[in-house]
Amino acid sequence: QGDLLASGGGSVQAGGSLRLSCVASELTYDSNCIGWFRQTPEKAREGVAMIYTGGTPGLITYYADSVKGRFTISQDNAKNTVYLQMNSLKPEDTAMYYCAAESPYGGMPCESPIKEADFGHWGQGTQVTVSS
Repeated sequence: QGDLLASGGGSVQAGGSLRLSCVASELTYDSNCIGWFRQTPEKAREGVAMIYTGGTPGLITYYADSVKGRFTISQDNAKNTVYLQMNSLKPEDTAMYYCAAESPYGGMPCESPIKEADFGHWGQGTQVTVSS
């Protein structure tokens, strides 16, 4: 858990934007499937987006239907960082957001759908609160 550090959460009004960051160790970041998940006390953890950090940057990405067109996942190889740009936020986006990697040391490209069971390496969460 110590080599996946999520940050960027906060409180915004509906329609606003936030950008979450997930900084990984070089070993974990390189050629790995890294995803963002979210969870509330009332709901099970939900996969939001994932990206494969190997190969052409940003070529392999997947999104949950609930965030398509509003959220964008991206990578910065120089900073070993995966971002989640969240636009047009809605109150139902309120949750604790977690970043996770499929393995602690890289692996195969991501395969849809986004499944929590595929991710074995988790960071701590960052809270996102969207008010109406």
